[in-house]
Amino acid sequence: MFRYFENLVDPYTSYDDADRPPTRIWPFMLDYARPFKGVFWVAGLSSLLVAVVEVALIGIMGWVVDILVGDPAQVWEDHGGQLIGLAVFILLLRPAVQTVNVLVLNNAILPNFGTLIRWRAHRHVMRQSVGWFENDFAGRIANRIMQTPPAAGEAVFQVFDAITYALAYSIGALILLGQADPRLMLPLFIWLVLYAALMRWTIVRVGPASQAASDARSQVTGRVVDSYTNIHSVKMFAHHDREIDYAHEAIEYSRETFQREMRLYTVMEVALVMLNGLLIVSLVGWAFVLWMQGTASVGAVAAATALSLRFNAMTGWIMWALTTFFRQLGVVAEGMETIAQPITLLDAPQAKPLQMGKGEIRIEHLSHHYGREAGGLDNVSLTIRPGEKVGLVGRSGAGKSTLVKLLLRFYDVEKGRILIDGQDIAHVTQDSLRLNIGMVQQDSALLHRSVRDNILYGRPDASEEQLQAAAGQAQAHDFILDLADPEGRSGYDAHVGERGVKLSGGQRQRVTLARVILKDAPILLLDEATSALDSEVEAAIQDTLYGMMEGKTVIAIAHRLSTIAHMDRILVMDQGRIVEEGPHDALLAKGGLYASFWARQSGGFLDIDTDAAE
Repeated sequence: MFRYFENLVDPYTSYDDADRPPTRIWPFMLDYARPFKGVFWVAGLSSLLVAVVEVALIGIMGWVVDILVGDPAQVWEDHGGQLIGLAVFILLLRPAVQTVNVLVLNNAILPNFGTLIRWRAHRHVMRQSVGWFENDFAGRIANRIMQTPPAAGEAVFQVFDAITYALAYSIGALILLGQADPRLMLPLFIWLVLYAALMRWTIVRVGPASQAASDARSQVTGRVVDSYTNIHSVKMFAHHDREIDYAHEAIEYSRETFQREMRLYTVMEVALVMLNGLLIVSLVGWAFVLWMQGTASVGAVAAATALSLRFNAMTGWIMWALTTFFRQLGVVAEGMETIAQPITLLDAPQAKPLQMGKGEIRIEHLSHHYGREAGGLDNVSLTIRPGEKVGLVGRSGAGKSTLVKLLLRFYDVEKGRILIDGQDIAHVTQDSLRLNIGMVQQDSALLHRSVRDNILYGRPDASEEQLQAAAGQAQAHDFILDLADPEGRSGYDAHVGERGVKLSGGQRQRVTLARVILKDAPILLLDEATSALDSEVEAAIQDTLYGMMEGKTVIAIAHRLSTIAHMDRILVMDQGRIVEEGPHDALLAKGGLYASFWARQSGGFLDIDTDAAE
């Protein structure tokens, strides 16, 4: 039975990706709710039926009180069959209705609705560009992905568990009292108006307060995760107290926003106690007066009393459910600031996979300033022949990394274009472009998974022999065999920790190299590929690097000029432009910027600070 209801909706059902999701709360919720349309109807109807049954029971109990006036034997003779039918209804049919209701809510909707939102939200965020991630805290993004689905699920749950039930119950109560004596409807109607006014006062304040509190919690998560992620820097610079103060500021702001939110609930609950007292006194008192006047039966008084006590017990729950509903919508609205952001870096309409030929790269009048007036690249034109090895040097900020990011299409160019084998990379699919480019970065961060998983990221379908061969070429196989983690996993199964922190910088770099060797892409980008290696390992791996470059088009960024001195051509960049180019010897003979870099290098490194100061 559980399995049937749990499988009514598949949270992973296929859907069309939306590049621009709805940015208003109700269209946003309805967009995710489409697969649940039929289930929602069942939930709504069953909630209505449960409320009708509960109100009917109160009316029936009033009827029971009325028929008890008289000889018991006569009562059983006249109404025995009805009483037996009532017992069967209470014991069998009423539980059946409520069982369907709770199964639909608890097993069909709650687990699947939150899962659907989390799955689709994660897929949407993963489609965002690198630049989008660079503009936010990873912790805050993750927090919104995690807290929005349960908030949306709770909001939907309250619609059917409380709001639908409360509306049906209130209408049913008015009808029941009207059948006993229309005048009994008046105190309940007046109370419902006052209750609605209190709800409105609370709701219009709870939504914004909840969103502010949710945003404050996300800020706390972002700051805390930022400190944890960069714990090495925190400890190295002895900034423990600074990070504590940085988190304290956000934590205190979160506390203040939560305090403001909870003040609303205190006011609401005090007002509710007073309103409920008014309901009991007015409804029961009015029924008692009518009984004294002989216009209402004892059963009517009993029903009015039962209804007033039921409302007294139920109103706090309904008010809390309503405020929970709007509070959770506030959490969803805060999450939408991330989840509903449009995808701005898209494949062009009718984009086709990149068709790799010999690997020629042609850059035409390329400019990119990240939306600013300066920085980045300025009108760069360049052709890299198939199989050519090109080195890039220049001061920090000269535009080297920008050129690489644009070649990978992590950003869309602002002016100009980049062509690979004659194909504008803006008109091919992003995945096909990046599948044909291998890159070793200066920041050799790894996934918090096994060494095997990290290397196979280059080519998931590679065999174990190919995996170990790539590790051997990267001078990584031997140290991998000696690895072990606290969970008892060893060798290629050992986990490397978040961003690979359990490995040394040189070990991380060699695993990264193994991954790129395994990928074997026709275009190779090296961004300080040997920066984390000691001299002995670098010397051992240089042959591997040159082997990797064989037959590939290569762009290598280096501050250690000796690593690119043997390139076919060296490009010198300054202030976003290519100011010199040519082989190593020709550039030295020219006596320009490259020659000055070479003369000033210390231990084979480009002396950036000295050059930048002059």
